[in-house]
Amino acid sequence: MSATYHDIDGKSVLVTGGASGIGASIVRAFCNQGAKVGFFDIDDAAGHALCDNIENDLGIRPIFKSIDLRDQHQIPEAVTQMAAQIGPITVLVNNAARDDRHSPAETGPDEWRDRLDVNLSHQFFCARAVAPGMAKQGQGSIINFSSVSYLLGLPDLVAYETAKAGIVGMTRALARDWGGDGIRVNTVTPGCIITQRQLDLWITPADEARIQDQQCVKRRLISEDVAQMVLFLASDVSSACSSQNFIVDGGLV
Repeated sequence: MSATYHDIDGKSVLVTGGASGIGASIVRAFCNQGAKVGFFDIDDAAGHALCDNIENDLGIRPIFKSIDLRDQHQIPEAVTQMAAQIGPITVLVNNAARDDRHSPAETGPDEWRDRLDVNLSHQFFCARAVAPGMAKQGQGSIINFSSVSYLLGLPDLVAYETAKAGIVGMTRALARDWGGDGIRVNTVTPGCIITQRQLDLWITPADEARIQDQQCVKRRLISEDVAQMVLFLASDVSSACSSQNFIVDGGLV
């Protein structure tokens, strides 16, 4: 079930990591609301396929731009180019991340920096790139993405969890810095969302049964559950919400 937010119709929305998983559901959800949607991803094949699928299903086509967000110097120009195609950006969804497993012993200086760049740094630089345009419009919603993994202290994710914890602090700082410009900044923190990547790489049927047993809500959580929270935070109905962390985990933590 999806709510309809009439004020999202026509808004210009940028989603990072939008080609698959949670990001793809977010792109589709905004397109379904009538937004003008652009998304960044490093996976060209998945990005083009998603555009084709949404155009076939909804009759509108999002704009895809291939970019490696670890190269933060590319971000300002990429945002400028996207805004030229979809209009001045009023909603940014900082979704891009990779939860590849890694132990402390395997994580040297280069690996540490790479994992922070993949999971944290680009969120700041994308936010920084869209903020002047939002301030000029007198409004904007920036939605950063964390993860309950840092609250649970899961093994073999030390750099990922460090990044995801840092995102919550970054959100609060930016919300304070930019609130006077009409820009709201919030965090969405998903729980164990069952995407195809999770099923392919990490989660067995036994794992999923154990996770659901630990959740208050006894069902599989899917990417559309997260997309619904993102739509709420993008809409003006959440205009009093900023500097907050919205956990979508079925009561896992």
